[in-house]
Amino acid sequence: MDYSEIMIRYGELSTKGKNRMQFINKLKRNIEDVLSVFPDVKVIAERDRGHVFLNGADYQAVSESLKEIFGIQAFSPSYKIKKEMPVIKQAVQDVMTKIYKEGMTFKITSKRSDHSFEFDSCELNQILGSAVFEVIPDIKAQMKNPDIDLKVEVRDEAVYLSYENIKGAGGLPVGTSGKGMLMLSGGIDSPVAGYLALKRGVSIEVVHFASPPYTSPGSLRKAHELARKLVKFGGNIQFIEVSLTEIQEEIKNKTPEAYLMTITRRFMMRITDAIREKRRGLVIINGESLGQVASQTLESMQVINAVTSTPIIRPVVTMDKLEIIQLAEKIDTFDISIQPFEDCCTIFAPDRPKTNPKEHKVEVYEKRLDIEGLVARAVESLSIIEITSKAKEDNLTQMIDNFL
Repeated sequence: MDYSEIMIRYGELSTKGKNRMQFINKLKRNIEDVLSVFPDVKVIAERDRGHVFLNGADYQAVSESLKEIFGIQAFSPSYKIKKEMPVIKQAVQDVMTKIYKEGMTFKITSKRSDHSFEFDSCELNQILGSAVFEVIPDIKAQMKNPDIDLKVEVRDEAVYLSYENIKGAGGLPVGTSGKGMLMLSGGIDSPVAGYLALKRGVSIEVVHFASPPYTSPGSLRKAHELARKLVKFGGNIQFIEVSLTEIQEEIKNKTPEAYLMTITRRFMMRITDAIREKRRGLVIINGESLGQVASQTLESMQVINAVTSTPIIRPVVTMDKLEIIQLAEKIDTFDISIQPFEDCCTIFAPDRPKTNPKEHKVEVYEKRLDIEGLVARAVESLSIIEITSKAKEDNLTQMIDNFL
């Protein structure tokens, strides 16, 4: 027998009370987005659990995708059986014979949602338990923590058998906690920050700054690949590309070198906030980790933050580099992040950046620049592409061509 369905358990969503179905319906849409590469798969979400009908799709591939989707506590592959007692008994015997190993214990856990079925749950447990003893006489029944817990669910349309309980990613469905703008640099930290925000249900739109011709198409491709890695956790992501070339050239020509990084970061924050407001985001998210680089001291953060009143979430701010790397490896972004393409933060990096910048000095230097005009032109020049689980490589090529 081949698996016909995967039953999904929601976990944390069971605490959501009157809003529960909003969370469940959002999870359903996220699952559909992630599994869109499997055109025959159908997803149904009910109040107590979800159902992914395989319709011939490869179970292993679908299962690997489901493990990554936030909002799923656990799931179980199931066999679909006709609602005829001889057929059910034979299926139970076949499954148990297949998975039994010497010394294992078992129990049958029946659930009857179709109350017109001729046997109730207790009767089903007894009948099917006896059927197991017929084919495996030496097996022992055990009600608490058995090696095999064979679940039998009688529904209106059929009976479903399952015995595996596979751990999901947990967390909340992406999009149930509002939307934030993720400043994705292309380094190790920002994709991890995006992952952690997604886990708590925040939908992200990626804002990536480039400075062509100083930054290469390879750098843009790298950022796109990082964003693609985040899609699997909860659905499609808008990738917003912003040109910083004019701004960086102006800063380099008109302000002291030691303050170049601070002023650049302030512009990036202004632009991201303008995009957030335009696209109705609630927060800005970045990958700053305290003390890693000159712009990530508390003093620098305070001066950079001063240009906006929007909340800034820094999910990795207290993590050390090794912890961040371990998470990057877990979510499969590390190898992409270390590809040797320069980003706009490194191409004009000063030899001795200020680690303790003074806000009043920054404001004096910024008076030499047309802040409103530079920000407005950057926002007007942005390019947007939707990244999906089945996005084509030529979509990225077209975006790079258009942007450059």
